[in-house]
Amino acid sequence: MYHRTMAEPSLPFSIESSKVVILTGAGISAESGIKTFRDNDGLWENHKVEDVATPNAWNQNPELVWKFYQQRRKQLLEVHPNPAHNALVNLSSVSKEFVLITQNVDDLHERSGSKNVIHMHGELRRLKCEKTRISQDRMSKKDLQSEFIYCNCCSIPKKMRPDIVWFGEEPYQLNKIFENIEDCDLFVVIGSSGHVYPAAGLVNLASKFGAYTIIFNLEPPINSHAFDEIITGPAGITLDKWVNTIIKNYENSEL
Repeated sequence: MYHRTMAEPSLPFSIESSKVVILTGAGISAESGIKTFRDNDGLWENHKVEDVATPNAWNQNPELVWKFYQQRRKQLLEVHPNPAHNALVNLSSVSKEFVLITQNVDDLHERSGSKNVIHMHGELRRLKCEKTRISQDRMSKKDLQSEFIYCNCCSIPKKMRPDIVWFGEEPYQLNKIFENIEDCDLFVVIGSSGHVYPAAGLVNLASKFGAYTIIFNLEPPINSHAFDEIITGPAGITLDKWVNTIIKNYENSEL
């Protein structure tokens, strides 16, 4: 394991001939001003996680959960991608194959220009029917009101819930995620504390299949031993510099 704060690439292969899989966590969005689960001693905007982010919470107090998520959905209109998001778009342009997986439920990757993002924990932009589970992008001014929103897919409209993977629910597209990680050359994690599974265990899968593994985080995560390299500091600085150097090296190799 190699730990550093300076983000000079030392990859054992060329990026232009490699399949790169990225996993982003709350840290990359936090640099854009989005609060995380682990702010304020385990409280999330002064709410316990079990009060707002579990199926039981929705069943017991849907009004509180709805109000909480509507506030978070409105917050999307107030935040913007940061240099780390933009760096990933640039990295994708020089990689042979590039797959972006995120634990985050915001749309900052898409707004920075990333395509085909795998949202393993759902998306704030989307709501789904409680009965059919049909998901829709619902971000109009009317969709951000305080009252419940009802579906248009049932003969008798049913209440819609946030299309978010709550604690106790299975993440989306796990098979696709596993397949991509098993086949990658480079696995890069950005802004993850290593607490939330199964995402925290994906580095072990990547290593098992021979991928080189790197994490960018403010501080070493609890699973730091699993990575080949740890680069600490704000991702908007460290990742941006790392990607710019990779691109410069790529351009020089083309001369």
